[in-house]
Amino acid sequence: MPLKADLDAIDWRILRELQDDGRMTNVELARRVGISAPPCLRRMKRLEESGIIRRYRALLDGPALGFDVVAFCLVGLKHQSDLEIRAFAERARQWPMVREAWMVSGESDFLLHCVARDLSGFQTFVIEELTSAPNVDTVRTALTIRQVKDEGLLPVDGTA
Repeated sequence: MPLKADLDAIDWRILRELQDDGRMTNVELARRVGISAPPCLRRMKRLEESGIIRRYRALLDGPALGFDVVAFCLVGLKHQSDLEIRAFAERARQWPMVREAWMVSGESDFLLHCVARDLSGFQTFVIEELTSAPNVDTVRTALTIRQVKDEGLLPVDGTA
């Protein structure tokens, strides 16, 4: 599949560096990618304005903040009409425990990435909120044991 954006090697380096550390100064970023600060800032602004860089955020340490449970829920809906899918997606956006929600193909309709302070809180969410939500037919959960890889969300190597 062809790229949807016209990026050169420097743009790719900028993206890789920012994905690794979005807080670095423009001067440090320019040094790392091998250009001076003014053109680096122009390139960053172009990447932001084009929507390639959507936003910046801090990645927090869940266990250090008391969020010890990470789980995934596969949700199957009774009916998959556009209206029902949109309604569930909106409901998922309202649940604070759900950190990411994906509509998926296959036996399930949605994959929810959930984070909770403890197992009891997660169980309460599944039983009282998720399984009792309108149009929900099936819920399968998978509790995580340990994260074994934590890279940026995209494999930014310039060869995509």
